[in-house]
Amino acid sequence: MLLENKNAVVYGAGGAIGASVARTFAREGARVVLAGRAVATLDAVAGEIAAAGGIVETASVDALDEQAVERHVDAMVEKAGSIDVSFNAIGIRGDLQGTPLVGLPLEDYLLPIVRGATTHFLTARAAARHMVEQRSGVILMFTASASRLAGPMMGGFGVACAAIEGLSRSMAGELGPWGVRVVCLRSEGIPEAWPDDFRMHAFDSPDDKERPGPGAGMTRREFQAFLEGRTLLRRLPTLAEIAGVAAFMASDGAGAMTATVANLTCGTVVD
Repeated sequence: MLLENKNAVVYGAGGAIGASVARTFAREGARVVLAGRAVATLDAVAGEIAAAGGIVETASVDALDEQAVERHVDAMVEKAGSIDVSFNAIGIRGDLQGTPLVGLPLEDYLLPIVRGATTHFLTARAAARHMVEQRSGVILMFTASASRLAGPMMGGFGVACAAIEGLSRSMAGELGPWGVRVVCLRSEGIPEAWPDDFRMHAFDSPDDKERPGPGAGMTRREFQAFLEGRTLLRRLPTLAEIAGVAAFMASDGAGAMTATVANLTCGTVVD
């Protein structure tokens, strides 16, 4: 198993991405802590993992609350003896895309940036403090292709993703001498993670009077086709692929990798 005897925490484990990663971590032998605010959802995921033979527990943690994050990580280390992997899958409000920057309220622009940068900093810092003492550990962050694209109407989402990737490189530079690795996973849209009622604002210019305005919206199928059409593979990544790469990056098999961004965009971004 890739993660046998590792202690891992997954923030946002009640969401589609976090839950998939948590299941894979457990299947690969890790003892997994599911952290999040939706306790009922966490319990459901934990039940699935336990039924499959995994070792799992849940914790009610607001990953935007500095003291809550610090207390939880301290308690986890005291109980388990170490924290070997930290993965943050907290959503950073990509739903605020779809309005031209020239017409975007400051609050809507800043929200994903502040939320994304804050939660990744808090969870990474809390884990890093213990990992430095251990002289080992892996911190995994999660972003999207918007960090590298000059696409229209992304609002603050692309800026948030770029900030998280920058944070991962900075932390990797500081923590490397203590044997701590920091890796970011960059995905394209994952249809399995979209809500059933998902709609995306139309990608129109602010002064285009002939076509529907941003509020008209694309359907789920239309938006998926749009994303697939700009990938080299003509498809989008799956939850299983994201989780599989996360498990590998967290393992000793990827021990030489740090300060890097794993490109899981199916070729939307070409590095």
